[in-house]
Amino acid sequence: MRLNSPQINLIIRACTKASRFLIRDFGEIENLQVSTKGPGDFVSSADKRTEKILVEELQKAHPDYGIITEETGIINKSNTENKWVIDPIDGTMNFLNGIPQFAISVGYEEKGEIICGVIFNPIMNEMFIAEKGNGAYLNNSRIRVSKKKKLKDALLVTGGPKGASKIKNKIFSEYVNVSNNVSNVRKFGSAALDMAYVASGRFDGYWQRELNYWDVAAGIIIIKEAGGFVDFFEEDKNLPLKKNILATNSHIHGELQDLINKKDIE
Repeated sequence: MRLNSPQINLIIRACTKASRFLIRDFGEIENLQVSTKGPGDFVSSADKRTEKILVEELQKAHPDYGIITEETGIINKSNTENKWVIDPIDGTMNFLNGIPQFAISVGYEEKGEIICGVIFNPIMNEMFIAEKGNGAYLNNSRIRVSKKKKLKDALLVTGGPKGASKIKNKIFSEYVNVSNNVSNVRKFGSAALDMAYVASGRFDGYWQRELNYWDVAAGIIIIKEAGGFVDFFEEDKNLPLKKNILATNSHIHGELQDLINKKDIE
């Protein structure tokens, strides 16, 4: 692996340590599906345990850094210059159902910009990493976005809407509109891995509404360093941690953006 900055090395160590417990927990899911205990509480505990390990490992090196996490919220809020952005299990519904499509996602933000990040699927042993100016990698191999130039030939991925979403009809209409203009659309259930797969050329583009910052932080730098483009649309300044994202290989970005922005989608 060619990336060896202190931040990247620290994130990799933290993810590797947390993954050992997560792999063990994943192995217990099948038994819990038929137990009276119920898997939901177990997954919540796995989420919190994974986050605790990540936070502890990162704080050992930088106890003063800010941290944005899914479970705990914001730690060291006064530090706005240096932040870790953590999603301990992105794809919890997949995890809950024994589907190995989930990931630990950790990004490092400096002065408002994500400058390095790691997305790690411990079951598949795939670690996507990137650092500003130094490229993006899957394990030890350099990755780049796809070269498809026409939206009609593209394979896209998306997600949502969530059960409590108030804009389900808008999201479904958007999905139909995009689907009618591309080769195929997939829904895999992990925003972090969806972005990693765009970065590695497995998908040509990704869009999704109603995400959280921790879902996509690491993916931002990984896609950019792989040669892709990341854009946020219809942002609410009152909710800075909520994101609507569009990420592509850059070639199809304009066409997909036009479809997303169509005014007749309600």
